[in-house]
Amino acid sequence: MATETSAEVPKTARQFVLKEEVIVERKWLKLEETTYTDPNGKTRTWETVKRAGRKKGVSADGVAVIAVLQRTLHYDCVVLVKQFRPPINGYCLEFPAGLIEENETAESAALRELEEETGYKGEVVECTPALCLDPGLSNSTTHIVSVTINGDEAENTRPKQKLEYVEVISLPKNDLLQRIDELVAEEHIAVDARVYTYALALKRATEKPLQVPFMKF
Repeated sequence: MATETSAEVPKTARQFVLKEEVIVERKWLKLEETTYTDPNGKTRTWETVKRAGRKKGVSADGVAVIAVLQRTLHYDCVVLVKQFRPPINGYCLEFPAGLIEENETAESAALRELEEETGYKGEVVECTPALCLDPGLSNSTTHIVSVTINGDEAENTRPKQKLEYVEVISLPKNDLLQRIDELVAEEHIAVDARVYTYALALKRATEKPLQVPFMKF
């Protein structure tokens, strides 16, 4: 009887950071050289971007708000914002978002940012744990906070935003991905990965599962 043999899988060393050195620091960001060990135990370096001066008493750097506008006799809409982003030299479609203030909860920050950027007042439905944004580049983290907006309330019928340079765009939730694609084609704007992933997930959730044909043997 033949016996099966398998090559031994080499054990990998536990990876960890040895030291972090600031290369350059400005008002909002700093660039660091991070020295760490790879799976083979070899010392390597990585260039890391961090926020300068992390606030006390916060669970993450910021929040992003998935805000759904609900109105009688209307489709539910996802409230998004479009604003100019210098790093990409163009406009980007995003969730309302911002940094958490010192000793502020993620939920409070989400409602504050939503009102500042869109004028809408909402109610928190749920809040995720602190999530990584781009761990290959930065240690920046965020909470994704789901909020509902009662569009029938007087304060939300004519919302007054506090940030004039942010354009509010509300798109139907049941057709979000297609509407985003149309907007990109028309205005040639960028889309935040979180927004597009959310829209794609909504579409996939409504699709019928793949039907595997029954096979006779």
